[in-house]
Amino acid sequence: MQAPTMEELAPGGLDLARNPYPAYAALRANGPVHRVLVPGSGECWLVVTRDAARAALTDPRLRNDIRHSSSWRTDGGHALGRNMLQSDPPLHSRLRALAAGHFTPGRIAALRPGIERVATELLAALPREGTADLVSGYALPLPITMICDLLGVPVTDRPAFHDWSNELVSPTSPQAAGSAAAELTGYLTGLTARKAAAPDGTLLSDLAADASGLTAEELLGMAFLLLVAGHETTVNLISGTVHALLAHPGQLALLRADVSLVPAAVEESLRYNSPVHASAFRFAAEPLDLAGTRIGAGEAVQVSLAAASRDPHHFPDPDRFDITRRASGHAAFGHGLHHCLGAPLARAEAAVALRLLLEQRPEMAFATDPAQLNWRTGTLLRGLAALPVHFSC
Repeated sequence: MQAPTMEELAPGGLDLARNPYPAYAALRANGPVHRVLVPGSGECWLVVTRDAARAALTDPRLRNDIRHSSSWRTDGGHALGRNMLQSDPPLHSRLRALAAGHFTPGRIAALRPGIERVATELLAALPREGTADLVSGYALPLPITMICDLLGVPVTDRPAFHDWSNELVSPTSPQAAGSAAAELTGYLTGLTARKAAAPDGTLLSDLAADASGLTAEELLGMAFLLLVAGHETTVNLISGTVHALLAHPGQLALLRADVSLVPAAVEESLRYNSPVHASAFRFAAEPLDLAGTRIGAGEAVQVSLAAASRDPHHFPDPDRFDITRRASGHAAFGHGLHHCLGAPLARAEAAVALRLLLEQRPEMAFATDPAQLNWRTGTLLRGLAALPVHFSC
C-alpha cells in the first residue's frame, strides 16, 4: 500500500506551501517518525521531532550516499559531481576539511565589511518611498554577490547561474530541471578548468590548486554545492526574517527600539521559519530502530528540520515568533557531521542585511496581502518568491 503524501496527511484545506506547520504538529502528536510519499522521490520515513531528528542526523548507519538506497541502480552520469552533502566519511571528511578553512570565524569577520558595502549599495538602489520587491532587490543579490565574489564567478555570469540554481532547487518540470543541471554542469566544468589554469586567489582557484587534490568530479561537486547552498538558503533567511517581523509588528517595534537584538532575531527566524526545510535523504546501510520505528536496510529517511525546530517539548509555544526567545538548539542548519559549513556566513549576511535595512528604511510594511504571497517549495528548501514592501519616510 502506497504511503500518503504530506498533502494527504494535512488537515483539510491547509495550504502547505503557505503554512505547513499545522501539518507537522498533527504528525508530531502521533509520533516522531512517519511513512510518507515525496512526489518525484518516492517513499521515505519522515522525522518530525527534535530528539528523533538529532538521533537520525548523528546515526552512522544512516548514510548520505545514494548508493545505500535499495532503489539505487546507477548514478545515471551523476551530473553535478560528488559533494559533501551526498557523501559519507571518509570522503565527506576529506571534502569538508578542504573547504572548512574558508569559513572560519576569522574569515567571516574579514568578509563583513564587504557584506556591509554590498548591502549599502543595494539599499541605495531601493526607493526611499514607494514599493519594491525585497527579494529581487535585496535578499537575493546580497548573498549571491558575496558567494560569487568568494568563489570567483564573473559578474556577467551571475544572472544565468541564479536561473539554473533556482530551477534545480524548485523545479518547474523534470525537463527544465534536467536542462538546468546540464547547463550548470557545463558552465562549472569550464569555470573550474579556468581557475586551475589561471589561479586568481578565489576559493575555487585555491581548491583547484590544492596539492592534496580534488578529482575533477569532486571539484565540480564542491563548486556546485558551495554556489547553490551559499546563496539559496540565505535568500530565504533574509526575506523570511523580514516577513516574520512585518507579520508581528510588536516584535518589529521591539527590534527597532533595540538593534542589539538583531542576532537574536535572526536566530529566532531560523527556528520559526527554517529556510532549509528538510535534510537531504539518508539511507539505512543496515536495519535500525529510530525512535521506536523499524527502518529497513536501504530505506530512505528525511528529517524535517522545520518540524524539529517547532517541537513544543524543546521550544515552549513554538508557533509564537519571539525575538527575545532563547532559540539555540534549533535544527535549521542541521546537526552532526553534516551541520551546514556556511552557517556563520549566512548568519553574518542576514544580521548585516537586517540591521542596515532597519537603519536606512525604518518605516516599511507589506505592500500586498501577506496571504497572497507565493512561497517556493522543494524537497529541501522553502522561501518567498517575492516580498513586496512599501517604504515611507
